[in-house]
Amino acid sequence: MTIFEITLFNITIAPTYYWLMYALSFIVWYYVLYKRDIIPRDKLDDLFLYIFLWVVLWGRFWYIIFYDLNNYLSNPLDIIKVWEWWMSFHGWVLWVVTSMILFAKKYKIDFLKLADQITLVLPIWLWLGRIWNYLNKELLGYSGYDWFFAVYLDNVWYFPSPLLEAFLEWFVLFLILNYLYIKKILKKWQIASLFLVFYAIFRIFVEVFFRQPDAHIGYIFWVFTMGQLLTIPMLIVWIILFLRFKNDK
Repeated sequence: MTIFEITLFNITIAPTYYWLMYALSFIVWYYVLYKRDIIPRDKLDDLFLYIFLWVVLWGRFWYIIFYDLNNYLSNPLDIIKVWEWWMSFHGWVLWVVTSMILFAKKYKIDFLKLADQITLVLPIWLWLGRIWNYLNKELLGYSGYDWFFAVYLDNVWYFPSPLLEAFLEWFVLFLILNYLYIKKILKKWQIASLFLVFYAIFRIFVEVFFRQPDAHIGYIFWVFTMGQLLTIPMLIVWIILFLRFKNDK
């Protein structure tokens, strides 16, 4: 969904809510890290650039591979249509971890501590992304829910599953992680691993009980959505990592 559309010198400019939310999320994330002063401020710009590039490139690449490969093989030029760019959370998680490893190695920063600090504010990004999904009337829940905040599309009312995900992935997850961090209950890296554990649980919960599968994919093996198939292995890996660091002395 575009915010506005203007044409100058035969060039159409039509910014979307998708990219607005991405921009806002990076601005808020940068501001929070800056104010907390947990990363040397002279290195914060570099960290921002590292993560931004990896999020955009690999989040996009992951979506193409797992969600719509046949379409992009048939229409390769669609890959560069930035106004239609979809992203995959699983893709950017993998490569954001990679970017943080490279950054930490370059500047000799404790990677585990860096990961914890970044994931403390990531729920803000998730919240803004889900709000965009809601405004764009996508990733909707099951039909037949004609009540407050329900989404009306093509003469049908849908459960507003993006708002439920926004609540769980932002408000609930943000409170849990920051409470545990402030109380110093967890060890290094446990904050980061617990972030992904809770994200996986919340996403599977919503996609099982409230959200429809992607229309162009449907159910896989008659039961699973693509999001669930990508999330379940992530959940297992991050539970193992959480327990691994819990047992460290």
